[in-house]
Amino acid sequence: MGRAADWTYPLAAVALALLAWHGAVAALALPPYLVPAPALVAERLASDAQLLLRHGAVTTFEAVGGFLLSVVVGVPLGMALVWSRVLEKSLMPLLVVSQSFPKVAVAPLIIIWFGLGVAPKLLIGFLVAFFPVVIGTIAGMRSVETDVLDLARSMQATPLKAFLKIRLPFALPQIFSGMKVAVAFSTVGAVVGEWVGAESGLGYLLLWANANLDTPLLFAILVCLMAIGLVLYYGVALAERLALPWHVSMRAAEPGSTL
Repeated sequence: MGRAADWTYPLAAVALALLAWHGAVAALALPPYLVPAPALVAERLASDAQLLLRHGAVTTFEAVGGFLLSVVVGVPLGMALVWSRVLEKSLMPLLVVSQSFPKVAVAPLIIIWFGLGVAPKLLIGFLVAFFPVVIGTIAGMRSVETDVLDLARSMQATPLKAFLKIRLPFALPQIFSGMKVAVAFSTVGAVVGEWVGAESGLGYLLLWANANLDTPLLFAILVCLMAIGLVLYYGVALAERLALPWHVSMRAAEPGSTL
């Protein structure tokens, strides 16, 4: 019953939003080129399914690649910043500054340097996504109580064993929190890269639809992007559930839990 309720609420919210959308279009007599009705968007999703799937596969690959790159670089970097105060004082200001300007501003330079292939989209997705992973890793590594570490040292635990048995398990919930933010950002980064320079992908198709005033197709692309974001987010959430069945947040999410 609890699992059914988990799906009932979001489906009901989507249904109400679609009804409100349809009612607003009908009441205001909005033309399709301005705001298409939900039925028209669904029709374009069906008629252009192959086109959307082909371009959606490109965007998904770029988003997943940028996300994985952010994890591969961001987690070790966050750990290194915690282990070395000198490294943290040297690099942390640079990392913060790198997030203070929009990635759209540097995307043209990245396209010029790396061309129109997949590599620049992966790099832009990485630049957008890696900072939440770094911050989540730092917060997680520092969440360990000093008393626990002192106890491990008193029991003659080696630094490697203390890391594997104490620091890393304590850090994983925060790391996964950063990863869930990052996987959403990576989709945005892939689309930004496609806007600046691409020959395929949903971002490229979005520009084409906008230039041709094909608003139903534009809405259909937005639906596909939302679907990609949801699948990637819940994919990371599933990995978190499998990796952290012992954590209080996972137990609290179980049906019938009183936490």
